[in-house]
Amino acid sequence: MNITIGIVDDHQLFVKSLVLMLKSFKSYDIIVEACNGKDLQEKLTANPALVPEILLLDVNMPVMNGYETCKWVRATYPKVKVVALSMNEGEDSILSMIRVGCISYLLKDTHPEKLEIALKEIAENGIYKEDAFHNNLQKMTNGSVSVLKDLSAREVEFLKYCCSELSYKEIAIEMAVSLRTVDGYRDTLFQKLDVHSRVGLALEAIKRKLVDV
Repeated sequence: MNITIGIVDDHQLFVKSLVLMLKSFKSYDIIVEACNGKDLQEKLTANPALVPEILLLDVNMPVMNGYETCKWVRATYPKVKVVALSMNEGEDSILSMIRVGCISYLLKDTHPEKLEIALKEIAENGIYKEDAFHNNLQKMTNGSVSVLKDLSAREVEFLKYCCSELSYKEIAIEMAVSLRTVDGYRDTLFQKLDVHSRVGLALEAIKRKLVDV
């Protein structure tokens, strides 16, 4: 039985090309197409039979973007495997989609053969480890997973919070410390981990397997 696919993208020429490509793989049925998250909401709400097994989701769209759409899909249809599609391989975009429940991040210029392999692995294993997210992470770690060392328990706790959507002020409240203390954790971790942004801290937390992705 073929795997059901949904596509959400506001660029119709890209969508039509993607549909033709997926049909050529002969293992997938495209059961829903939408031009943005709001359009998808309306279609799935009106007809639950259109809920796909894998949803290919553009990151940047008008009306309701990929982040908002992924968050809604994961909350409403948790069994759907959401895969981001984007031309942007920046850390901020990748991390934002992973945070809201996206299981893989594919670039729109992915070669058809790699796309077919990616969809097969996602359907079977729920993840594709050759995507932009894992490639980015591998470059950052040079192919190795660092062990936790030289970090206090509170620094580890703060590092986990860096993967959330909480602001630094909200993290301070959760940790029951002052904002100045949180700033201290951040600055210390910047030095210890040799990173320069919250995105870098979050990637370190993922690399060290402090959070699930």
